Amino acid sequence: MADHYYEKTPTAQHDRQMHETVLRGFKFRFMTDAGVFSKTGIDYGSRVLIDNVDVPSNAEVLDVGCGYGPIGLTLARLAVEGHVTMVDINERAVELARENAKLNQISNATILQSDLFEAVGARQFDILVTNPPIRAGKAVVHRILEEGASLLKPGGSMWVVIQKKQGAPSAEAKLAAVFGNVEEVTKDKGFRILKAVKE
Repeated sequence: MADHYYEKTPTAQHDRQMHETVLRGFKFRFMTDAGVFSKTGIDYGSRVLIDNVDVPSNAEVLDVGCGYGPIGLTLARLAVEGHVTMVDINERAVELARENAKLNQISNATILQSDLFEAVGARQFDILVTNPPIRAGKAVVHRILEEGASLLKPGGSMWVVIQKKQGAPSAEAKLAAVFGNVEEVTKDKGFRILKAVKE
């Protein structure tokens, strides 16, 4: 059976590749590999999220399902006086994200192997971002939205990128139910950026 990027231990044969890109005006080099999400380069949805999320320089950020790190590491460059915690269930993705943090000389990021929020503990964050693992199923995506809300400080915001055809209406309804508010920040090629604020 083929590996899914949301498995803990991918068995796919290694196929390491280096990708260079510019995100939010910063040059990055990312090492990718087989068995992780979007190994051939940064997916469009992640780019739309990166381009739109509003990150104060002192923000405490949580990136859920960080993959090899493009979202979290870009936000770490923006939150220069803050800190980014990045989590993923996939051990290979976590190793790559750590390697990519070093490769791009980013020191204000902590990368943890974690089944959803297991390794996060009781810490509180200003911002939670996620490009959720759609293939893991709706129940997993909704757990991220629901349980993630409890990790936000009052006034903290959750930012989600999701395609309309992959469950955006249901995610939007879930955010509205959990937070009492939800805003579509932008949409681009079928990708929608949803933002909810903890009151």
